Amino acid sequence: MTETPRHAAPTVTRVLQRQILPLDRDFDVMPLYVDPEEAKLDADRYAIGGNRAAKDLNNAAIRQSTSTGATIHPDQIESRTALRVRQGERLSFGTYFNAFPASYWRRWSIVDDVTLTVELQGTGAMVIVYKSMAKGHAQRVAAESTPDGEPARFSFELPLKPFIDGGWYWYDVVAGDDDVVVSSGEWSAEVPADRAEHGTVDVVITTMNRPDYVAKLVGQIGETEELRPYLAEVMVMEQGTKLMRDSEFFPAAEKSLGDLLRVIEQGNLGGSGGYARGQLESVRKGTATYAMMMDDDVVCEPEGIIRAVTFGDLAKRPTIVGGHMFNIYKRSQLHSFGEVVQPWRFWWQTRVDGYSDWDFGARNLRSARWLHKRADVDFNGWFMCLIPRQVLEEIGLGLPLFIKWDDSEFGLRAREAGFPTVSFPGAAVWHIPWTDKNDGLDWQSYFHQRNRFIAALLHSPYPKGGRMVRESLNHQIKHLVSMQYATVEMRHRALEDVLAGPYALHAQLPTKLAEVNALAKQSSDMQLHPDRDELPPVRRKKPPKKGRDSYEIPGRLAQLVTAGLAPIRQLRPVRKMSQEFPEVDLTAMDALWYRLASYDSAVVSMNDGTSAALYRRDPERFRDLLRKTLEIHERFRREWPRLAAEYRAALPDITSPEAWDETFRPWTEADAGPEG
Repeated sequence: MTETPRHAAPTVTRVLQRQILPLDRDFDVMPLYVDPEEAKLDADRYAIGGNRAAKDLNNAAIRQSTSTGATIHPDQIESRTALRVRQGERLSFGTYFNAFPASYWRRWSIVDDVTLTVELQGTGAMVIVYKSMAKGHAQRVAAESTPDGEPARFSFELPLKPFIDGGWYWYDVVAGDDDVVVSSGEWSAEVPADRAEHGTVDVVITTMNRPDYVAKLVGQIGETEELRPYLAEVMVMEQGTKLMRDSEFFPAAEKSLGDLLRVIEQGNLGGSGGYARGQLESVRKGTATYAMMMDDDVVCEPEGIIRAVTFGDLAKRPTIVGGHMFNIYKRSQLHSFGEVVQPWRFWWQTRVDGYSDWDFGARNLRSARWLHKRADVDFNGWFMCLIPRQVLEEIGLGLPLFIKWDDSEFGLRAREAGFPTVSFPGAAVWHIPWTDKNDGLDWQSYFHQRNRFIAALLHSPYPKGGRMVRESLNHQIKHLVSMQYATVEMRHRALEDVLAGPYALHAQLPTKLAEVNALAKQSSDMQLHPDRDELPPVRRKKPPKKGRDSYEIPGRLAQLVTAGLAPIRQLRPVRKMSQEFPEVDLTAMDALWYRLASYDSAVVSMNDGTSAALYRRDPERFRDLLRKTLEIHERFRREWPRLAAEYRAALPDITSPEAWDETFRPWTEADAGPEG
């Protein structure tokens, strides 16, 4: 315990963050840990001004790579925490996983000052400490040099006061006459003695038919020695028929965790049903400080779990601590640095002054001005999200939505109850990016539509949901002119189910997926064919006029004209040959509404590249679906206030442990056996 002045409250030292290097020496993720590149800061957007052309040019420049191709050789990694810097070289730890996110600690925690301690060995080596402002400008704070080849330990006392809007701390190491080994770097703080002990976490993983993925993830968590004291339990919610225990990777995973692993088998209740079961079990046993939601198909940086728990322990109030998502296929690319629900449209998005799909391998942290402003968020996706047990006890569990919007709704609900969410830099997983999925058109479109409306009814601050109803109508017409009739049917069915009221949600949870899949099979536009030759070849009676191709991107005015004329065209008779032979093959990236609207049939590939579907124009079906679409959206305009009041009144009931108990009863009773 640290000595304190008389009458002062006793304090203890807690490590907030330590220097880490890639577990498997993965070359692709190296830019997230150590950076050999210089900083080349982009222009200040306020200096660019409001001219649209200037802003467009600046945005293009920000996206341009500043990388010179400099690399770290994997052999320079000597351990999980130690790195060798070669003679005469300079390396920066101002990276995603090793820079210290000072503004987040300043805004959300009880910590006022931090101490950086760096240990290194090498003649003439120098460690230089920097800080940045919210605008991205770097300032040199301190520097120390090693006098000889003996191991040296340097400590730097660093205040958090200047970081109210943003900014980071980090350090660079310069090797002198010899190689230098940076054996460790730690950021610590003096905290009240009642915060001395770290919390524990129930890791909640929902899985369905991904036995190898989840077994590898469980093994990765179990094999991380430093993480083990933080684990209360690792709960795997098995909801499929291909089980983790049958994976070749399971024995090692089970051995690594022992009694800390708990596998719960239940029917397929979607991600929301799996996570809610884990939340319920965590709350009921009451032994863990937190429950962390985590996807089954991720690669985890285990240190991020420790950092999330530490940040949660030292937060000013109970706080949801989320991790970030990196692209598992392009591993230095960040999906989003922080997400919000845009209130007028009620749609999730990267915050307006940020960028999605940011590649740290192309432009490093110190070169990206926007990354230095603190990103405040409305929610964090449940691919990695730490929720204090106190929050679950006070506001309830997740909504019974199967998939989509349960995490964002929970974040909004928590915020309204006074519990913030922080998407915390340095805590992350690698995951398949959303852009590689087809969830806006396939069976998942039902859940997108239904659950977005439910979340808006619960939390939209605008009368009648702002732009929600009008935008939904526009999207329905867009899908109609694109010959995506099954998507329109599903979205229409989703709205009907919203009108059925909140108390129908739990009953629908085990059955809705089968209903949606049965509906999908009725339309060719959702019947997927892995082999293109299963579908007819392209043939047209007449070639395109003057040989024009349709791959040019029309301007805004041309798109508006197309939007006005496309519904009228849908009422005309179809070209006879088009019903037997598709008129065009379109890749997923090119299958946009303004192209599809000009054809009577098309073969369209899916975003994941595994299959294709046949679209056919049907004027009679178009008329019927358009009529239904207009009617139901007009009904939502009329009934929004009543529906919003009904859903808001029911929210505590349908998210309560008691309501979820009833939903889980078929499986909990089976687990209990005939004697209960």
